[in-house]
Amino acid sequence: MAELSDSERCEYMHVHEEIVNQVNENMPDEEILYDLAELFKIFGDSTRIRILYALFESEMCVCDIAQLLGMTQSAISHQLRSLKQSKLVKYRREGKTVFYSLADSHVRTIFDQGMEHVME
Repeated sequence: MAELSDSERCEYMHVHEEIVNQVNENMPDEEILYDLAELFKIFGDSTRIRILYALFESEMCVCDIAQLLGMTQSAISHQLRSLKQSKLVKYRREGKTVFYSLADSHVRTIFDQGMEHVME
């Protein structure tokens, strides 16, 4: 690990108390930050990303998603379970078939912002 240069070292004698206090006042609770980190972990899997992109286009059942992505229904169901627990997808039943869709517009917004960032 590289050592910090003199210009990168923080001199604790010169802490900017006002800035530290202001930031500390605006810092979300640890539990909220933990939940946010867990949400972003969900986006760390390319299969889940591909499923979400498919659901941007259309509501789909497990069979359709499995066919589209060339994966087993079991693998897709496993990933959909994670996406449901994270409140990124919702489902509805029609007879024996379960159809999945995006939970709300926030999911699309997160993706659009992420794509904008990686395309810069």
